Amino acid sequence: MSLNPLDLSVIDTHAENIYEAIVVLSNRARQVNEEMKIRLNQELEMFVPRSDSEEEIEINPEQMRISIEYEKMSKPTQRAVDDLLTERISYRYKED
Repeated sequence: MSLNPLDLSVIDTHAENIYEAIVVLSNRARQVNEEMKIRLNQELEMFVPRSDSEEEIEINPEQMRISIEYEKMSKPTQRAVDDLLTERISYRYKED
């Protein structure tokens, strides 16, 4: 997968300043990562590894397919940037 440079002035237009945008992106990437982990674990918990001994574990093709599918998904940071640029993220300051 190639890296695509991103102009920071584009991100800066979606927030008060670049530092705020980076914090928003960071928090969104963490959320996306947690959501992906939960979904992956829910899908994989159906498959209990069967083994005859501790050294030999049978590989389930369906489990491998699910794992490969998740590896092909876009990374959480990329999804966070896409969400910010398409204005699917809304954020606000905490009120004291």
